[in-house]
Amino acid sequence: MVGKLSLAALLAGLLLLAAGTAVSQPDGKAGGEPFEVVSVRIEGGISPAQDGLLGQAIAAAAEREADMVLVELDTPGGTAKAMRDMVQRILGSPVPVAVWVGPSGSRAASAGVFLVAASSLAAMAPQTTIGAASPVPVGGGEMDETMARKVKNDILSFVRGVAESRGRNVEWYEKAVEEAVSITAEEAAMLKVIDMVADSPRDLLEQAAAKGVPFGGEMLRFDPESVRIIPLEPSFRYKALAWLLDPQIAYFLLLGGMAGLFFELSSPGAIFPGVLGGFCLLLALYALSILPTSAAGLALLVFGLVLFLLEVHVTSYGLLSVAGVAALLVGSIILFPEGSGGTPRLPLSTIAVTVGGLAVLLGLAVFLAAKAHMAAPSGGLEAMVGELGVVRFWREGAGQVSVRGELWSATTDSGQALEPGAVVEVAEASGLKLVVRPATNHKENLT
Repeated sequence: MVGKLSLAALLAGLLLLAAGTAVSQPDGKAGGEPFEVVSVRIEGGISPAQDGLLGQAIAAAAEREADMVLVELDTPGGTAKAMRDMVQRILGSPVPVAVWVGPSGSRAASAGVFLVAASSLAAMAPQTTIGAASPVPVGGGEMDETMARKVKNDILSFVRGVAESRGRNVEWYEKAVEEAVSITAEEAAMLKVIDMVADSPRDLLEQAAAKGVPFGGEMLRFDPESVRIIPLEPSFRYKALAWLLDPQIAYFLLLGGMAGLFFELSSPGAIFPGVLGGFCLLLALYALSILPTSAAGLALLVFGLVLFLLEVHVTSYGLLSVAGVAALLVGSIILFPEGSGGTPRLPLSTIAVTVGGLAVLLGLAVFLAAKAHMAAPSGGLEAMVGELGVVRFWREGAGQVSVRGELWSATTDSGQALEPGAVVEVAEASGLKLVVRPATNHKENLT
């Protein structure tokens, strides 16, 4: 009897163990199906381009019924709106989103801190850093005390809520905003800022398979041998937008657009420089509306263009051109304030070459325009002065002369009589009448 009871208890225990194992397996993956992970690389400043790329990755994972999205992150920060949009995408994703800060030497600064906090699984490679999430005003200026407090409190409540929802170290995330602290990957793992330190995305997935991935109130487990990583190919729209939102590209488009408009305004009728310049300028203004840009820097660049335009019409002996070059140089230096939204300053070498080349082109255009204004007219009535003609008819101090194959009414300045066939020289041209005088020392046969 005792033996039968022991056998029944053993069978019941085995059944419970089997049931527990079945429950712990992820839905649809117990039969050896591959665990698909859509991988996407996000680097550089956080902007609408990166937001769109993350949305593309999540949509691709949902479409192919993948099990996870893995974001390889390296960012100095970015705009607050793009960061919030990306956090909302991560929190609302139908599949877990893991964030790995890597490879070694990468960072998750400023806006990147919030992406790590929102992830279902957060990991960092060795020799990487995270932190410095204090809000920086767009344009690099100083906010008044009340506004600064409002912005900081808003960011604090946001990061607190995100970190709490993922069970991470809320106190440290608050310090990252309030005190701009920054720590290494090993320190982040010890402080429970992240879940683990992983050498590579594959290492991250192997550790996640052993520990499980929290998602939807459950613990997702899978076989590391069944993992299949699917790299996401960025769309053309992302590539174009990322190219346009590069600070150097936006800077080149801005100066190129200004140069095109200068050539069109200084020499009306060329059309092509004006059309191309307007197109470049519109693209640049769109990029600058998203990138953290100094209004003073933009105003100085426009002021420099105005000075070059004035040089065409005002005799300043080059002083306006020199002032224009100075305005372009200073405006370029302060156009992108360092540390504002993760956008670095433009390299001085880039500024020097660009401003120098543009100054040479604009200076050459100013020189040619001034030379054209000083040259004798080559068309119109004023160009008739000095031309030779032949008297066709003359009576009582007036008559008609042929100049350039055209018949003109003419008089003489002294009222003298002229014989038909005589060669005359145009002294004045007014209205539709010419004032002529007998030509001397002419060798041309005008008859």
